[in-house]
Amino acid sequence: MISRREFLQASVAASALYGASGVGNWARLAAQQVLTQDQLLQFDTFGNITLVHITDIHAQLKPIWFREPEINIGVGDVKGVPPHVTGMDFIKMFNLKPGSPEAYALTYEDFTSLGKAYGKMGGMDRVATVVKSIRADRPEAIILDGGDTWHGSMTSLLTKGQDMVNVMNQLGVEAMTSHWEWTFGTERVKEIVEGLPFPFLGQNIFDKEWDEPAFDPYTWFERGGSKIAVIGQAFPYMPIANPGWMFPEYSFGIRDERMQEMVDEVRAEGADLVVVLSHNGFDVDRKMASRVTGIDVILTGHTHDAIPEPVLVGETILIASGSHGKYVSRVDLDVRDGKMMGFRHKLIPIFADVITPDAEMADLIDAERAPYKDQLEEVIGTTDSLLYRRGNFNGTWDDLICDAMLSERDAEIVMSPGVRWGASVMPGDNITREDIYNATSMTYPNCYRTEMTGEFLNVILEDVADNLFNTDPYYQQGGDMVRVGGMGYAIDVSKPIGERISNMTHLKTGEAIDPARTYTVAGWASVNEGTEGPPIWDVVEAHIRKIGTVKLEPNTSVTVTGA
Repeated sequence: MISRREFLQASVAASALYGASGVGNWARLAAQQVLTQDQLLQFDTFGNITLVHITDIHAQLKPIWFREPEINIGVGDVKGVPPHVTGMDFIKMFNLKPGSPEAYALTYEDFTSLGKAYGKMGGMDRVATVVKSIRADRPEAIILDGGDTWHGSMTSLLTKGQDMVNVMNQLGVEAMTSHWEWTFGTERVKEIVEGLPFPFLGQNIFDKEWDEPAFDPYTWFERGGSKIAVIGQAFPYMPIANPGWMFPEYSFGIRDERMQEMVDEVRAEGADLVVVLSHNGFDVDRKMASRVTGIDVILTGHTHDAIPEPVLVGETILIASGSHGKYVSRVDLDVRDGKMMGFRHKLIPIFADVITPDAEMADLIDAERAPYKDQLEEVIGTTDSLLYRRGNFNGTWDDLICDAMLSERDAEIVMSPGVRWGASVMPGDNITREDIYNATSMTYPNCYRTEMTGEFLNVILEDVADNLFNTDPYYQQGGDMVRVGGMGYAIDVSKPIGERISNMTHLKTGEAIDPARTYTVAGWASVNEGTEGPPIWDVVEAHIRKIGTVKLEPNTSVTVTGA
């Protein structure tokens, strides 16, 4: 007799084999080297329930360039498994064709040249077209937003997220969870949430004073003759990764025991399908799925991973839908007798030149951007280099920001946060003010200038490295590695905390960083309240205006071993 897990494994295989997954359909497109909207949206409708998942949009209303990571290191049990596979290894693992549409969308390989062939991706007007197409086929499809939606652009910063709120309301979202939303501060979040036409979920968000749940832990849907519970899981490490003084009333955390209680509670109330809408990050969700029983689907976010096939953990499927509006995931499920019996999945790539913009959404987006149009489009300089960020270590956007701080803040060593968001800029293109804000738009942007000892610099690097490379995903509490300028170092990711960083070197003098010496250091995005200094976008703009054209040499200042 076949077990339910074996049956679900067969569903994963069927998705890939028969073209219901992204890989299967895209492989046919690759052979033709032709993209059409009908092909991208084709789906063999299955079962009785459809979920639509978008996450980590980071306020990108318009189509963008976005280069996927070159380095995404997995440690411990997740070494070399998705999402910790990039480039040609990714292409081989998923049986893709180099140079094909899916290779362009899912990897960094030949990004610049393939970008010329396949164009920009994303755009919420294109996403709206995809959502409407799915709902035309399955009118009861549930639209779910995984968070990091209101933050990441110049217009979202200037409107305090209102532009994205208006767009997502029009898209028809039916539930969301959160992360960077909280960096607008408690009062602004509460103001927006009170006006949302859908629930703002977070089973792990508690009121600190009363030690009780602060937001709805879950919401209900009755679709396709089944009762569906969607449980929200907000980013668990808010006060560590982001400024806790902006939302002091709340505590977060993973709260596995509480999640199990919520799953058991909704099952007791008759849930036929349990979905977790999560902003944990993929590896944290993978571990949570192994510890909490009774979850059918985890729609995962935060780490920006785009994986064209579901990952099965026990009897739970994990769906990763990328970031910046590049993808929409459709998941069809066969739910019978209180159980998920099978599924079909497709990671739909939003090729902006192929998918027709939805006219109503396009008009709304233009209206939201109109008051700021001249500021957004002002040309600050040009670039001869591809500007990108995504990856465990410095990207070229990070190098440019570090160069700007070294120059404009007269510092010996600089540090820039290892955030994962930020659109790319192609070689030969103008750099607009909007491009700069796409890489810097935080609500705590002050570029400080201070003094630190060599010993303290080492402590910072070791601490951030442990956030990224601790073998227990529950201790991975940050983004990617802090970016540095003016200094080089070596890192062995296989070592324990306190032993990973070595060979710290002052790049200008060539001398080893002296633990006892004090260095002039600049940085930005400090989580400390009251940090002083000019906003980072002004620092970067001043630097680009001075040099006119950006041309960056390959950064070899960090040596990585142990991977």
